Amino acid sequence: MEQRAVIESQVRVRAKKKRRLNRRKLTINSVLTVLGILTIYTLATIVPAHFKVIEAVNEFMGNLKIMFLSPNVGNDTFSKLLSALGQSIYLAGLTTIAGAFGGFVMALLSANNLAPRWLSQIMKSLMASIRAIPTILWVLIYSVSLGLGADAAVIGLTFHSVAYLAKVFANSIEELPQDTIEALKVGGIGILPIIAQAVIPTVKSRLLSWTFIRFEINFANAVVVGAAAGAGGIGYQLYMASSFYFDFHEVGMIIYLILAFTFGLELVSRRLRAKFIEA
Repeated sequence: MEQRAVIESQVRVRAKKKRRLNRRKLTINSVLTVLGILTIYTLATIVPAHFKVIEAVNEFMGNLKIMFLSPNVGNDTFSKLLSALGQSIYLAGLTTIAGAFGGFVMALLSANNLAPRWLSQIMKSLMASIRAIPTILWVLIYSVSLGLGADAAVIGLTFHSVAYLAKVFANSIEELPQDTIEALKVGGIGILPIIAQAVIPTVKSRLLSWTFIRFEINFANAVVVGAAAGAGGIGYQLYMASSFYFDFHEVGMIIYLILAFTFGLELVSRRLRAKFIEA
């Protein structure tokens, strides 16, 4: 009898799980169906009556052909475009380095195995609230008080970089065994020697990896804020060429320069990862 009761209980549990999964599946399918209907309706109503799809597609393909098959410097010079690219790289590098130092300090205050629990929770909540706001919005927020330009871009990118790196650095630090740190504290070693002699040597490869990833993100952000916040650089040149001059030849040249740097950055990233991180 007891065995039969156990079997019936297991059957009821399985049936309950199956009903829960069916309800979840029905909910997901319903939401996707509604979203699909709304998307189709929006596309049908947002397109003007005089809009000609075939002509628009042909014009779009023609612009792509101009950009990628016949790029040139347009109204600018090649040296000017290279200089603008260098400004974006410098902006990305500066904000990444500043963000790495600030993020490491915040990570030490956020790591559960180093900071008091109450302080760790406060810092993690603060960093999460900063990360919740996109980088471009931070740049625009600072541009209200500082004006459009490089100053707002530097502060905005650095601000978000600190919050981003604080999270990933703290996660790396928290992978250290709590027992090891407690043993060092019991042995009379202060927090600064623990950080210098135990924490940094252990996690430095992961910190370097995350910093380089953030540099790639900041370069993309530097291109965006160059156009959106008037911070200059290659993003501003791209904005002027596409929105003011409508010179798609120059747009193609700028895109190729950005892609060339991105591919070069990926090669350097692989070499650094092989030499310092995976070694």
